[in-house]
Order: sequence, then structure tokens, then C-alpha cells
Amino acid sequence: MDRIDPKAAAMIIQDLQNDVIIEGGAFADSGAPAHATSQNVVANVKGLAEAARKAGVPVIHVWYIVEPGAPGLKQNAPLFQGVKDANALVRGSWGAAPADGLEPQEGDHVVEKMRMNGFYETRLDILLRGLGVETLIITGAWTNMSIEHTARTGADKGYSMIVPEDACSSMNADWHNASINYALQNVCQVTDCASVTAALARA
Repeated sequence: MDRIDPKAAAMIIQDLQNDVIIEGGAFADSGAPAHATSQNVVANVKGLAEAARKAGVPVIHVWYIVEPGAPGLKQNAPLFQGVKDANALVRGSWGAAPADGLEPQEGDHVVEKMRMNGFYETRLDILLRGLGVETLIITGAWTNMSIEHTARTGADKGYSMIVPEDACSSMNADWHNASINYALQNVCQVTDCASVTAALARA
């Protein structure tokens, strides 16, 4: 990776919420907290977000948010059923809040969703176009679900997609590696936080 033009880039922090990746969260039994810890994902994303802000790159937080009782959350797949059954990601709850250290900072943007894909029925695309974004750096959880779906859609919409693999985590290393080593290879540029930070610095 040579350089990233900060005037045409944005960074997404997706689903790094307490219920998703933190011990004591609704999905702790999935193994996600352990994998997030092994990836050092919170610290890595925090550091990358600081580098992005320093370079003038907008940081966008994409959160999965449901209302109490999950009204309107269509129960057509086990993932969505699990959100409702676990009473997860409820607006205003500890579980829906960002992991410590990943709170939005002044100038950041927040986008809410109710599906895996950060683009689906949200304001993300129109926000990115308004900001003049051509390149998207995607971080977050879970690699094989939200990250992969959002990367695929972003590529279809014409964005150049960058996924630093050490800024993502899933339920375990097998699920993560399946996306990183196979599914995402023809969709985006898979790299790491150090390379992205260096590319921003060169610009």
C-alpha cells in the first residue's frame, strides 16, 4: 500500500459494542470476546482511528441498535433471532454502547443499522458521498458477517475497500480467517493497521 488520500477516505468502526465483543455482553458465549482480545482489536482500532483523525480522515461509527423488545427486527435468520432472544444491543443499554476507548469523538459520525450490512437501509452511502469518499477503511466485528457484507456492498457501490485484518474480529480465528484469507481477497485490499497508518502518514 503506497498512500491513502485523506481527502477521499473514511474509516468505519462497525459493531464494536459491548454486547458483541466484551465479556459480560449478550454474545459472550460465542467466543467473540476471546477472539477480540487475541486480535487486540479495541486498542488497534483506537490507534488507527487516532491516526485517521490526525490525517483529517472522517471516522464513522456504525452501530447495531434495536429498540426494547426489538420491534420491527424481522426474525428471518438465526442471527436476528439471536439478537432478540438475547435482548441484545438495546438502545441506551450498556450492551449497545461502544467498547471503552471507542466512543465517538468530536467530528465523528454515527450511523445506526438493524441488519448485518452497514449500508443496508442506512444513511451511510449518502453520508460518504457527501464527504467525497472514494476509499473506505473498514474495521470492527464480526469479520465473516458485518465486515464481509459491508465490504462486498461497498465494492459494488464503487468504493475502494481496505480491511486491516488486525482491526477486525469474529467468534473465533477460524471464522475470521475464512473471510480474511478467502472471501475478502477479491473484494478489498486486506492489510494491517501499521500499513494503513503508514499510508495515511505518507499522504
